[in-house]
Amino acid sequence: MKRGRLRVLLGMAPGVGKTYEMLEEGRRLRSEGHDVVIAIVETHGRVATAAQAEGLEVVPRRAVAHRGVALDEMDLDAVLERLPRIALVDELAHTNVPGSRNDKRWVDVEELLDAGIDVITTVNVQHIESLNDVVEKITGVVQRETVPDAVVRAADQIEVVDLAPQSLRDRLAAGSVYPAERIDAALSNYFRLGNLTALRELALLWLADEVDSALQRYRTEHGIEGSWQARERVVVALTGGPEGETLLRRGARIAARSAGGELLAVHVSTQDGLRASAPGALAAQRALVETLGGTYHQVVGDDVATALVDFARSVNASQLVIGVSRRGRLGAALTGPGIGATVIRASGDIDVHIVNHARAGGRFALPRLAGPALSAKRRILGFVTALVGGPLLSLLMIATGSDESITADVLAYQLLVVVVALVGGIWPAVFAAVLSGVTLDFLFIAPIYTITISDPAHALSLTLYVVIAVLVSVVVDQAARRARAARRAAAESEMLATIAGSVLRGESAVPALISRAREAFGLAGVRLVAADGTVLATDGEPVRDRAVAVPVGDGRATLELHGGDLDASERRLLDVVVAQLAAALERTDLAETAAEAGALAETDQVRTALLSAVSHDLRRPLAAAVASLGGLRAAGDQLSDDDRQVLLETADESLATLSVLVTDLLDVSRVQAGVLAVSLTATDAAGVVLSALDELDLGPDDVELALDPDLPMLRADPVLLQRVLVNVLTNAQRYSPDGERVRIATSRLGGTAEIRVIDHGPGIAADRREDMFSPFQRLGDTDNTAGLGLGLALSRGFAEGMGGTLTPEDTPGGGLTMVVALPVADAEATASGISRRMP
Repeated sequence: MKRGRLRVLLGMAPGVGKTYEMLEEGRRLRSEGHDVVIAIVETHGRVATAAQAEGLEVVPRRAVAHRGVALDEMDLDAVLERLPRIALVDELAHTNVPGSRNDKRWVDVEELLDAGIDVITTVNVQHIESLNDVVEKITGVVQRETVPDAVVRAADQIEVVDLAPQSLRDRLAAGSVYPAERIDAALSNYFRLGNLTALRELALLWLADEVDSALQRYRTEHGIEGSWQARERVVVALTGGPEGETLLRRGARIAARSAGGELLAVHVSTQDGLRASAPGALAAQRALVETLGGTYHQVVGDDVATALVDFARSVNASQLVIGVSRRGRLGAALTGPGIGATVIRASGDIDVHIVNHARAGGRFALPRLAGPALSAKRRILGFVTALVGGPLLSLLMIATGSDESITADVLAYQLLVVVVALVGGIWPAVFAAVLSGVTLDFLFIAPIYTITISDPAHALSLTLYVVIAVLVSVVVDQAARRARAARRAAAESEMLATIAGSVLRGESAVPALISRAREAFGLAGVRLVAADGTVLATDGEPVRDRAVAVPVGDGRATLELHGGDLDASERRLLDVVVAQLAAALERTDLAETAAEAGALAETDQVRTALLSAVSHDLRRPLAAAVASLGGLRAAGDQLSDDDRQVLLETADESLATLSVLVTDLLDVSRVQAGVLAVSLTATDAAGVVLSALDELDLGPDDVELALDPDLPMLRADPVLLQRVLVNVLTNAQRYSPDGERVRIATSRLGGTAEIRVIDHGPGIAADRREDMFSPFQRLGDTDNTAGLGLGLALSRGFAEGMGGTLTPEDTPGGGLTMVVALPVADAEATASGISRRMP
């Protein structure tokens, strides 16, 4: 019997429309004449989903008794007996009631498929086994029901039922997903915008990986070797050398340029194990790959270039990153083209990036002005040219020459001397001139085969010949010296530009200068030490006692160098480095001073605001109290009892207001100064909420409570927490429309408990939310009876002092929700109580 086909509808979270989509597809297939039945569908009370199920044949469920409770499950036997062409099975990861034939619904689906029935099913990304722990980290919710990845990956068709996170929240707020009593808790916990965005990305990436695997299977089955670059996949070749970190970071940047880019690092080891590599460096680079979000691979092959290209093709790579060869020109000339050239030829449609790095040509160093103008390699090559070219030229002239060709012979040897001078400089040219002069006399000037000059004119000609060769070589030597001086000037200019740029960049200027100086002067180690002995920056090997010490910035610090001697020109350049180091240190001091000045300015601003508050907001209650008491004293017994009572009440109210204002001023001063005293204990959130309501004299007509009875104890200061709630509730009551109750809800998210105060007032624009936490801010409220505008500033300070947060959010449907988040007290603290004073 032919096995049925499995089609999976994958969603990021409940409510995206998987079941609705499944039923809609069932209706479409039925309209086309297919035999479709509903094996099991969970509507969760959603009207639109239930409407989609109307008109489709439903296989009756099987009633199962478990612990005295009647539960419904899919009747697997009834579906198999009905034997439809297509069965709709909701919630693939569902766990069946104990006593059922199979523990999991996905096992039931396997039986349906084996019976030749096509199945359309649904599953959320959090139920996929390999993603379960990732989802738990994102949402803080443990998923007990999972389905193996292999079951989902074996599906003939997988589709993502996608919905924008904000659209899902809007559906949830409108009551289209959960009943009203569950909406606030869902929005504030699992269905947070950040959670949904992460889950959506997780679902799309998982499907992308599955599609990529399917594509790879298709290419393998059809023998397709070419690269199909459906997305950027960057392969970085690692040799175990120190340039690996540079290559990996460059590859990561290339992969990050496109959405879904993937980074793969590969190291090729030879079968005979003769190719050297540094295991420690490879281990460090492997850790870096994982940090960058990539994967590490190791392959074995005799031909490194071929192995690299084969691996890149096997993973369908679009980019291949390799480093510049560390071989010199002579090595390349002797051993032929390197791995880079071979990879480029064999890569085909894979883009190859050959990345330069600091190790390619050795470390950056200034060209030396002292010593020979030409390198030892060029001088040796000049001698070799003279020794090889002289005999070859002599054989050629003996074979083709005559007695009348002496002039041509002399010019040919002269040309050889010029060539040797151009290659090797003065000493190889002098050697070639003397050698060729002797050869001319011995082979071509009578009497031949003897070192004898019978004609004085021949002696003069030979002397002039040698002089010309020497002059040509001197010219070549001076040109080489000028070229070296030009390279030196260019290197110094590059270094000075780098130094200036490092100083302008600010924070990393000092380490950059130290590193650049060590490389430029070819030193083993450089260290910058402050006057008090503190090491400010170091680069290279540890600096020894015999290091050269150079003062920086009038004794502010000392630059220590070891590992080489500096000539006069390098010491002049070192003076520039020292001056720039002094400027960088001065800039650091100025930045620290500016930061201190900023803090002082902020403190001064608070003091100014406090004085303003004292001179304005405190004056009104103080003046009222003074006037009331003055009236009582002046009138004496002439006042009636009613007038006396009014004056006493006015004085009492004004003094109470004054006491509250002074207390708030002292509290905000302590918060600003960072000396808030906090006593943390295991606190019952519900008890604090009720105390705050009692203080404000608020009842059921004013506030709706949705307190989680299972909420654990909080780690908080109950007195400060009550002050936070009183301030937040006061604001919520003030701005709530008439007839609208403020809602207080509690919930837990991982190790954090939240108390949410929800109003349906005008709300606050997102760009102004931070302003309302600043002292003396009323956000345009000119009613002086509203206080000093310290309530929310104090509330946030109190919450942060307890190790929590106070953040504003939009209320679905309009309004503002203030969220007080505090850590949950651990079991030991809950049992014994915790107390801590925070200075």
